[in-house]
Amino acid sequence: MGAAEEGVEPGAQDDVEHGVEAERDDIGHEAQEAQGEDREFLSLERELSLLMRRARASSGEMARQVHPDLEPAAYGLLVCLDDSGPQRATDLAAFIGVGKATMSRQLRALEELGLVAREPDPADGRAWLIRLTPDGRTRFRTVRAARRAQYVRRLASWERTEVSELARLLGRLNASADT
Repeated sequence: MGAAEEGVEPGAQDDVEHGVEAERDDIGHEAQEAQGEDREFLSLERELSLLMRRARASSGEMARQVHPDLEPAAYGLLVCLDDSGPQRATDLAAFIGVGKATMSRQLRALEELGLVAREPDPADGRAWLIRLTPDGRTRFRTVRAARRAQYVRRLASWERTEVSELARLLGRLNASADT
């Protein structure tokens, strides 16, 4: 899939691809020298690095599709709120892995864009819950549906069981990062 189809600026995709090839060469040489299990872990590192680099390159575009002024890092907050419903800011910070100050700044920006709102926590009158606004939910779900359609197109030749296994293994990897 080309850079335009992935939602990445053309120049950014070229930079990503050039960097990936150089990284693959470096890690490829290391893998040849590695013994036993190290080869598998070097291969894993290479592929995850490529995946993360491509994700970073496209996350800005996805965020801009939700709102032109949305920071790429805040997109993950919208994912969490859409998946789990209203959350306390401290829970969102823990989920994303950022501190209170960073979370406060991101939430303030999301509020100013009209994507999230605060409401009193019915379980604790001293606390607040963050929820998607109707506009925020609509904008986010539109972008998420388009992203899902990209996955369907890109993985059309895969068996559904392979897609399921990839999701399961990535979930397992993500869960292991929490320990």
